[in-house]
Amino acid sequence: MQLRALFPRLGQAVRHGQGPVAPDRGRGRARRSGGSLIVKAPALALLGLAAALPAAPAWAGDVVITVTDLRSAKGVVRACMTTRADIFPKCIKDPAAHRTVVPAGKTVEIRFKDVKPGDYAIALLHDENDNGKADRALGMAPKEGYGFSRDAPVRMAPPKFTDAVFKLGEGLSRITIKMRYFL
Repeated sequence: MQLRALFPRLGQAVRHGQGPVAPDRGRGRARRSGGSLIVKAPALALLGLAAALPAAPAWAGDVVITVTDLRSAKGVVRACMTTRADIFPKCIKDPAAHRTVVPAGKTVEIRFKDVKPGDYAIALLHDENDNGKADRALGMAPKEGYGFSRDAPVRMAPPKFTDAVFKLGEGLSRITIKMRYFL
């Protein structure tokens, strides 16, 4: 039984690969145009649904970091947030790490958007001369400010991931990190 007999508004029967032929428009050959609206309608509906979806998963949230106790407004504050313990605190080799650089000030607010829930650690550097690295005195002691999530202690080396890690849930999370200076 053909559906066309039941639904005459569907139009003429069209065999696979055939459709209305458009004029050649000066190219010397005719070309096929369009196709059935019935075939296009579901595709257009799916496209419309995809456009209505949010850009990030519904369970992602924002992290707002308030950095306090900067000793000057010179330079920038470099921030890195990662889930990988093996590369913390540098974060350079983590393509999934959240990084940003903001101008220094008395207090600084940093926002990471659309962050998935998980276990994260944050490392901050007050790069006063904006040279992209942590300057050291005598090759050991940091000359510029630093800060870590959970106020992780710095002894003879940067803190371990386990000392700085915090659990990030859904929605907005606010964290305050105090900048510290060795020299």
